[in-house]
Parts: sequence; C-alpha cells; structure tokens
Amino acid sequence: MNRSILQLKGISKNYGTLEAIKEIDLNIFEGEFFSIIGPSGCGKTTLLRVLAGFEMPDSGSLYIENINMQNVPPNKRPINMVFQSYALFPHMNVLDNVAFGLRVDGVAIGEQTQLVKSMLSLVKLSGLENRLPHQLSGGQLQRVALARALIKKPRVLLLDEPLSALDAKLRNEMRQELIRLQKSLGITFILVTHDQQEALSMADRIAVMNDGTIQQVASPSYLYEFPSNKFVADFIGSINFIECQLSEIDGDIFKFITRISKDAFTVEGNKSLRIGQDCWLGIRPEKISFKDSDVVNPHHNKLSGVVTNITYFGQASMYHVEVIGEKTATINVMENHSQRSSYATNKVGDSVVLCWSTESTSVFTS
Repeated sequence: MNRSILQLKGISKNYGTLEAIKEIDLNIFEGEFFSIIGPSGCGKTTLLRVLAGFEMPDSGSLYIENINMQNVPPNKRPINMVFQSYALFPHMNVLDNVAFGLRVDGVAIGEQTQLVKSMLSLVKLSGLENRLPHQLSGGQLQRVALARALIKKPRVLLLDEPLSALDAKLRNEMRQELIRLQKSLGITFILVTHDQQEALSMADRIAVMNDGTIQQVASPSYLYEFPSNKFVADFIGSINFIECQLSEIDGDIFKFITRISKDAFTVEGNKSLRIGQDCWLGIRPEKISFKDSDVVNPHHNKLSGVVTNITYFGQASMYHVEVIGEKTATINVMENHSQRSSYATNKVGDSVVLCWSTESTSVFTS
C-alpha cells in the first residue's frame, strides 16, 4: 500500500467569501480504505465533491493515477460514488438499477445480465433482481447502491455518509460488509463520515478535518493514542482535559501544576515547551483506574474526588468524578466489566482516588 492513486496538491474551494477547503495536500494509496471525518461544516463533503468532479477547485491540482483531472468531467473519471440518499431510480427494479451505468456505456444485454448477476451475488442480493426499491429494506437498498457503483469497476469508490440512515445493528453489519467488499475487490474506498467509530473501525488511515483544513492523517490507533492537537484528541473518542502550566523540566520529565490539585502532574516527553507555558493535559477515560491511596505508584499521577454520576453502557461504565481544588473539575473514568458482578465497583457518593501513568498523559498547547 505505497503507490499513490490519488494526489491533492494545494486544493482550495471557496463559495463567495466562505473558504470551504483550504490548501489541502493529501496522498491516498492504491487499495486503501481511507476515511475523511470531521464535524458538520468542516469541508469534508466539499472535498469529496471535488474528488468526484462535481465541484471544480479554485486553486491546486488533483491527480488520479498521475493524470491531472483539471477539466475532466465526473463521468470520465475512474471514480464512482455512493450517495447518502442512495439515489436509486424508484421505477426500476434491482437489476435495471444496477445495470444502468452499463447501458449508458453501451454494454451488450447479455454481458450486462452476466455482470449484474455476478455483482448481486457479491453483495448478497441474488434472487432480488425483480424487486423495486420500495420493496427493499434499508440494508438491501444500500447493497443495491453499492452494486451499481461497483459494477463499472472504478479505481476509486467514494462513500458519502453511506450508513447514516441505518439503525445501529444494521449499521454495524454493513460496516463489516463494506470492509469485506473492499478487501475482496482491492478498490480504493474513500469514506466521508461524521461518525468517529465508523471511521475507526473500518479505515486503514483517517484524515481529520476542521475549518476547511486537514488537522492530522494517521492510522486509527495512532490517531487515537497520539493526536496531534487538542481538537483531534477531543473529536476522536472521549478524553479528559486538565488546564495546567509547566512548572519544571527535569530531563525528559515535565511537571505541571493545576488549579484542581495540590500535587504536580508529571509527563514523559521532549516537547519544545517553556517554563510557565499554559497547556492542557489529556487523559483518555479508560487509561484512568481507581486505586487505594496507599498503593498508588509514585510514578503515576493521581487525583482524589467523589463519584457524582455513573453512565452504564453494558460492556463498561463511565464514572463521573468531581475533583475539588482551587477550581472544580469533572474527570470521566471508563471501567470495563470483565465479570458480571464487576459493574458495581463504586457507587455515587463514594470518595475515590484516580490514578494514571505518565506515559498515558498527552500534552497540548493548541
């Protein structure tokens, strides 16, 4: 997965005074499942439409397989797209919907039928050729849209929020189906979604966008564990932020003071920080554990507080712990339920000691 199939160089797109995307540089590899995520209005859909050719950038260059796509219309690009609304023809049955692109290209009827049956088998819709869209479930509609997009064998498939209309159980099933299809076909998939879990569970790499720019591109695990800034850390998963100030540097050990604890917090690293600089410490809820105060590792950070609320998720519980110092803060702690009786470790009103390692702590200056 090291040959670029799609390259963006300085791509920008404006709508009047609105800068939708700004100086985007990005390489996407052949055979990669790539995802673009970000909050509403961040520019991810505009970027997808530029890739498809539905929008022309105001500046920059787009290359697909080293061919400049300037002035190349959508139907001439080696790209196809699955829309959020599926965009199926309501008066056509499944077979005709899937075969539509082949007919436009003048493919012979006999070859059309053979290709459609093969594709319907791939997406597990064999036997439904004669059904109309209104006779299909949400998952089946999604599969028809996928089959129609894939039958022309695009080099790149664009997916615009394809699972947003499905219920939670079906959405999870379709995630696995998309992964299976992408791996079996070897086509580059580019998924645009606002659902972080969707991207984390499916993509090989993820681009996080905000305010028209790409904040970070990385694998799901690296993005989660080593976010490049406070926005990425906050958008990907759940995280606690503690306002702090750098008070001391001792080799690779940084010490921070806060207004929620008399104890200094320590972090390992070699960031280019200066004494007195204001920062945020970031700690994922699952990295924090409950400990007895007399057994806390001296190399770990700790806080004392009171459990104010518990949110039960089935496989885990989120404990909301109020910490009172010069300033009051709420720290969230995620505890997995390894046994059926483990859900009641602490109760609302309990005084607790929170503990986490120095290496589990991130530092952000922006």
